[in-house]
Amino acid sequence: MSTAQSRRTFLATAAAGAGLLACSRRLPAQRRPNVILLLADDLGYADLGCQGCRDIATPAIDALATGGVRCTDGHSNHPVCAPTRAALLSGQYQHRFGFEHNPGPAEQADAAFGLPREVPLLPERLKAAGYATGMVGKWHVGFREGLRPHERGFDSYFGFLGGARSYYPDNPKADPLVRNGEPVTAEREYLTDAFAREAVSFIETHRREPFFLYVAFNAVHGPLEAARAYEARCAGITDPKRRTYAAMLTALDDAVGRIVGSLDRHGLRQDTLVLFMSDNGGPTPQTTSRNDPLRGFKGQVYEGGIRVPYLLNWPGRLPAGQVYGAPVAGFDLHATALAAAGVSVAPGQAIDGVSLLPFVSGSPTAVPHEQLCWRAGTQHAVRQGDWKLLQLPGGPPELYNLATDLGEQTNLAAREPARLAALQAAYTAWDQQMAAPRWKRHDGRGQGGLGQRFKQLDQDGDGRLTRDEVRQQELFDRADADHDGVVTQREARAWRAADPDDE
Repeated sequence: MSTAQSRRTFLATAAAGAGLLACSRRLPAQRRPNVILLLADDLGYADLGCQGCRDIATPAIDALATGGVRCTDGHSNHPVCAPTRAALLSGQYQHRFGFEHNPGPAEQADAAFGLPREVPLLPERLKAAGYATGMVGKWHVGFREGLRPHERGFDSYFGFLGGARSYYPDNPKADPLVRNGEPVTAEREYLTDAFAREAVSFIETHRREPFFLYVAFNAVHGPLEAARAYEARCAGITDPKRRTYAAMLTALDDAVGRIVGSLDRHGLRQDTLVLFMSDNGGPTPQTTSRNDPLRGFKGQVYEGGIRVPYLLNWPGRLPAGQVYGAPVAGFDLHATALAAAGVSVAPGQAIDGVSLLPFVSGSPTAVPHEQLCWRAGTQHAVRQGDWKLLQLPGGPPELYNLATDLGEQTNLAAREPARLAALQAAYTAWDQQMAAPRWKRHDGRGQGGLGQRFKQLDQDGDGRLTRDEVRQQELFDRADADHDGVVTQREARAWRAADPDDE
């Protein structure tokens, strides 16, 4: 979609969303709706009960689906963490401003890393419209002064700035917790519980005014760490790795329930649009997350890396139990939030996201997007209708009809040369509108290959890495798949395949 088309589409859908709001609101206070954006981390497409999961109970998140809209063709804008968040917060393809890769650890991140100040963010737009704005959780889109949450439109922030950290707050090697730029030293709760507490506190503080709350959980991202109470609730799962993962997901579901419950207690449920998605597909080999029936996992542009749980809930405004099947993406939640709040973008600030309110509220003949594109370094994909072209590093082009082959098993590139050429041309046209990446990772991964990096770390040359040989302890824990205290080359290769562009 061109910039001009994007601008026209956004304005039209924003007007439609505002019309929906005006028609449905006849209350004396005429309060503008609250918006809560819940972002899970590394949650697989099939990890929720409403998405087909049978061994882990997720009643609170499932209730958002049964009481609202579940988008079965919802996507993140990138197969890994930080770029997805950049698209969500900006409402644009993050490639427009060169945000294509994760940064690596904060101390080694490129000086250019971060959301540019000149790109308006969702909290900045809503704050300018009179909303109280708060964020809880994982930031991962800027480390330097001027690029942190409390400097990018959030009135309050509690969380951590990096890509992953221990769930145990007293872990001295974990990414520090901060509150509005200041270190937090007295935290004692399991981190998912602490994030729920902070989110509920924000709601209680701002319940009498319109608010925007962004809760970016680090659950269920590694490291696999769960509180004993949650482990006990998942005792029936025999695989210890899956049991810990289930406990982490149970904590996430409880946190969502606490947040929604706070809305109920204060009579805010019908005044609040709740949006939920995952930042990318699940890294199955690393955590046991599941993307069934999709192919692939986090880090790949197969559907398993980019198709995610995607829910909208607004009692009385959006239909309950609706299943919506057209392709949508993360940046559409940005546009949807603005439309619900009656906020339009300033001239010259067109966004690529489209408000979903008119699409999921009735039976429109149009779809939000005629085309969606993904670019992640040396791999890319383009989607038009049911057809998807993808290109992986060093491989041939792959063409799939997702209507008949959701698992991307039958490559139709050779049988459909004309369609292949048309999609390749469409991707090239889109790619030419995007900026080059502004940084690469700077933590040694990809510098001379995994084998060379392994040898550099393997100080005693025994073909195994110990904790003493790996400075980044959380990465060691995630790579140590069998939890035996050492990382073999096989484990390192499996971790890299599952997590090729993490923190």
